Amino acid sequence: MCLTCQESLRIIPAFFGLKPKRKSPLANIKSAKKRARQAIKRRAHNVTMRSSVRTSVRKVMKAIESGNKEAAKAEFIAVVPQIDRMATKGILRKSRAAHYKSQLNARLRAMP
Repeated sequence: MCLTCQESLRIIPAFFGLKPKRKSPLANIKSAKKRARQAIKRRAHNVTMRSSVRTSVRKVMKAIESGNKEAAKAEFIAVVPQIDRMATKGILRKSRAAHYKSQLNARLRAMP
C-alpha cells in the first residue's frame, strides 16, 4: 500500500519513480513523510530479495528434475545460506524458510 497518497493502493508505481497523482500526501508531518518514503524503498528492496530466493529455489528444483544430482546438491548448498539470511532479516518467515529447506532436502535425498 502506498503510504504517501490516498488514491493509489498499489506500491508498484513507486518502484519506477512515478510520482503520486494526488498533490496532498496522507502524511502531514515531515518525519511521517520521510518514514513513508523509507517504507516504499524498504518494501521494494524486500520484494527483490524475496524474489531472488524464489529464483534460487526454482534453480534447485530444475536441477533435481533434470536428474543431475551433483548440480542439484551444489545449488542446494548455495541456496541454504541465502534462505537463512532472508529469514534472519525478516524478509522470509522462519517457518517458510524451514519449509523451503526441508522440501528441497527431501527431494534431493529422494533422487536416485
